[in-house]
Parts: sequence; structure tokens; C-alpha cells
Amino acid sequence: MAKPAPARTPDRHGRFGPYGGRYVPETLIPALDELESGFAKAWRDKGFTGEFRRLLADFVGRPSPLTFAAKLSKETGRKVYLKREDLNHTGAHKINNALGQVLLAKRLGKKRIIAETGAGQHGVATATACALIGLKCRIYMGTEDMRRQAPNVFRMRLLGSEVVGVDSGTHTLKDAVNEALRDWVANVTDTHYCLGTAYGPHPFPLICRTFQAVIGQEARKQILKAEGRLPDALLACVGGGSNAIGLFHAFMKDATVRMFGVEAGGRGAQLGDHAARFDGGRPGVFQGAATWILQDDAGQIQGTHSVSAGLDYAAVGPEHAFLRDLGRAEYLRCSDTEALKAMHRLAETEGIIPALESSHALGRLDTVCERLKKGGIVIVNVSGRGDKDVAEVARIEGVAL
Repeated sequence: MAKPAPARTPDRHGRFGPYGGRYVPETLIPALDELESGFAKAWRDKGFTGEFRRLLADFVGRPSPLTFAAKLSKETGRKVYLKREDLNHTGAHKINNALGQVLLAKRLGKKRIIAETGAGQHGVATATACALIGLKCRIYMGTEDMRRQAPNVFRMRLLGSEVVGVDSGTHTLKDAVNEALRDWVANVTDTHYCLGTAYGPHPFPLICRTFQAVIGQEARKQILKAEGRLPDALLACVGGGSNAIGLFHAFMKDATVRMFGVEAGGRGAQLGDHAARFDGGRPGVFQGAATWILQDDAGQIQGTHSVSAGLDYAAVGPEHAFLRDLGRAEYLRCSDTEALKAMHRLAETEGIIPALESSHALGRLDTVCERLKKGGIVIVNVSGRGDKDVAEVARIEGVAL
């Protein structure tokens, strides 16, 4: 049986146990205070929450379906349900958070939005929200991620946003975040940083979790309708961890529901060959928060690798680190090869092409099912669709398009 839910988190200092907090230049403290206060007031305002929920329904297309995967269920001997975030407008769960944050920024009087993106889905979601609501948008993206996610780069520009390539460091998400933070420090008065995952300085992990919690709230109602009981397990990939915490949160108090997050195991166990923070990392501070980080003995942040641009990051959301310490959630790793096999498996068995990020969760489906009794129920969060990854997968597998 899973451990009981943790105490209400984060605390007033923005900490999940020893994790989280604020580790930023003094220039940003007033902006974070403004954001924290503004969010708290907005979430109590029925006008704001009503507009957010209306857009989730009428623009995003929520609720997303909970699909019974008949063939996977037969193969595993467990009942497998897929939470279909891939069917949201823009193709992933990212739109839930982006839409909420851009609405909040407009309420706070901001004229300009900046964002970072790895796989491009948060960038597309932010660009979409800005186009809808009418704010200027600049998105930072590592040049390596721009190469492997070229269709999303074009989509962002088509939506009217500026996309700035970042050619420093590893040319991936970590470096894009650095540039976004520099921009925010320089333009903090009129700019909101729409951070894309459940990470960063407080209150970003709380804000992102709140906007993404709709995933689990819907899944809870849907599984009770379909099966008459709660699931035995939840399964989701974890980069920063927004899709996972969005699914987990509504079940946090249900001790019978086990929670599994899956990190990017990459191509090997050595530092630099993966992005599995809990299996090769250690606690530290990085880009605004205390959490588990991939770093060397001297505390230097290490490069990461994943076939999935959205999981290719050196740190994990602070709430996930806390849940792991408590034993409330368990974290596994899935290699590049296993993720690619899982992508093919879902496509060929259920007619659904998942994103490479979601494929990491699916790559550990058999492992999780083996830990459940026969006939047990598992919900897998299909956090995004694989359209964006088709060209890159074809290149990796040597298939000419």
C-alpha cells in the first residue's frame, strides 16, 4: 500500500520539505512576490477561474478522454487506461498551464511573455495562448532542440511568436532556461516568464501544479464512472514533472493508489548519458530551486541526454523530490531504446502515436503491471502526441521520409 498523503505543500516559504524555495537574483524577488499574491487572488476570483475553465472546455477541448487500451490490457493482464492529453488543442498537456499563466499575466498588467521550451510543446502552447489573448511572445529554445523539433519551431513562428535559438552549453532546455531567466531579469517590470513545468522558484511549482491538476481531477471522475473504483496505479513520464504532478495531485490522499514517475534513462548509466536525476543525481540548487540534480563531485551541473527533448533536463520538480523522500511516489527510468519500442507498441496495438516523452512512461508499463495484482487498474498519462517526433524517430531508425 502507498504511503499516506504529505502535509499541505508547499509551505509559506514555497518549500516541499527540504526542496523548492527561491534561489534567484534580488531583482526578481518583487516580481515573484507580485506573482504569488496575484495568483492567490486570481484563484479565489470566480471570474478568473470561470474564464480559465471556459477556455479549457471551448478552446482546449477538455475533458480529455480516458481511453481503455484493450490490446495492452490483454497483453499485460491488467486493465490499462490512457489519459489522452495528446488530444488537447496543440497536442499536449502544456496548454493547460500556458493558458492559465498567460491569463494571469494579462490580469497583472504584463504586456510581454517569455518562455523556454525543449520539445517545443510548451512553446507552441504559450505561443497559442498569447495569440488568443493578445500578448507579445518570445520563446527561447536550444539549437539542438530546434533541429530535432523543427515542426514545432515553425508552428510557434506561424502563431506570431519570436523564437530565439540558444547556442550555448548543450544547446538544449537547460540553456534555454538560462536565457529566459536573463531576459526576465532585464525586463521584469512589463514581462511575465511563463515557466513550462512544475519547477523553478516559488510560486512556479505551485502555479503549474494548480493549472495541471485538471488532468487528475478528470481522470478520477472518469475511472470511477468506468470501473466503479479508483485505479491501483498511475504512470507518467517525469522531466520537470508537470504532467505527472497534474495526474497525481487528485489522488494524493488515496493511499491505495500507487504513483510511478519515469525518468529518461538515455543511452547509459554514466553522467552525461541520461537524465535520470534520482538514479545518478544528488540534492542541490539549480535554476531557482533546491531539488535533485545531475552534478559532479564539485557541484558542477552535468550535461544530459535523452532521445526526448522534453525530458532532457538536469533537475526534477521539487514536489517530485519530496514525494520520493516520503515514499508516496516511486521513480523508474526508461532508456532511449525502450522508449522507441514503446512508441511503436502503442501505435501498432492501439492506433495511437505517443510523444517520445509519453513513450518513456509506456516503456515501463510492463514493470508497473507486474507489481499489481491480476486485473489491477493502471492509468497512463499520454502527455502528448507523437506528430512532432515522427521525423526525428525516422532519422534515428534510418528511415527515409
